[in-house]
Amino acid sequence: MNARFYAPSASVVGSEVELPEDEAQHAGRVLRLKAGDSVSVFNGHGAEFAATVASMTKSRVTVRLDARAEAKAELAVAFTLAQAVLKGDKMDDVVRDAVMLGYAAVQPIVTARSEVSLAALTRSDRHERWQRIAVSSAKQCGRAVVPAVASPVAFEGPTSLAHLPSPQFLLVEPGASNATTAVSGVAPAAPAALTLIIGPEGGWTADELQRCANHAHPLGLGALTLRADAAAIVAATALMTHWKLI
Repeated sequence: MNARFYAPSASVVGSEVELPEDEAQHAGRVLRLKAGDSVSVFNGHGAEFAATVASMTKSRVTVRLDARAEAKAELAVAFTLAQAVLKGDKMDDVVRDAVMLGYAAVQPIVTARSEVSLAALTRSDRHERWQRIAVSSAKQCGRAVVPAVASPVAFEGPTSLAHLPSPQFLLVEPGASNATTAVSGVAPAAPAALTLIIGPEGGWTADELQRCANHAHPLGLGALTLRADAAAIVAATALMTHWKLI
């Protein structure tokens, strides 16, 4: 299998494009490729190419796009993940796994019980790190689309996530809401897009649940309490199974 690289400027068969710096370093220093070697290239927007290394220096790699290749199909439902930022490096794993599972976008949120503030996230480089992880995960799993990881926002009820697709499902822990719907009770016809909203390690506050009551559908995943960093995988898999998408 040919080595696979991310080149966001790749678009026209027959043209030559330069790989981003980190991709170039991987090609030269790790894989030790040379001019004439066959590779695969994707642009993160859905296009995949068979390509050839055209030239290499210590810091630059140029590839020639030889032909369009068949890209892996995206999910029939565009899942957006609105995930409360988790402590430590757990959010890295959430982004990685969301891309691997087929999510179309990730919106980090800061909730009342999040253990990191929006100001701290704004000062750090974590948003850029998450986008790099999304690229790496798409590269590894074979997707030709790199989901966008948006800048973190404060979660202040429905209005803060009004820009995300509907329907919106608020994942709740067992017994948190009398209006909780099980996956089996979700409408049998799959929507074109949806948003899954997942809270932090400490769960939602009563005020947050109340503010979302008339907007996001409370969704439960059984009698056991899931880890916050596993909920996105379990919820999406359960819904895809319910809609017979997998």
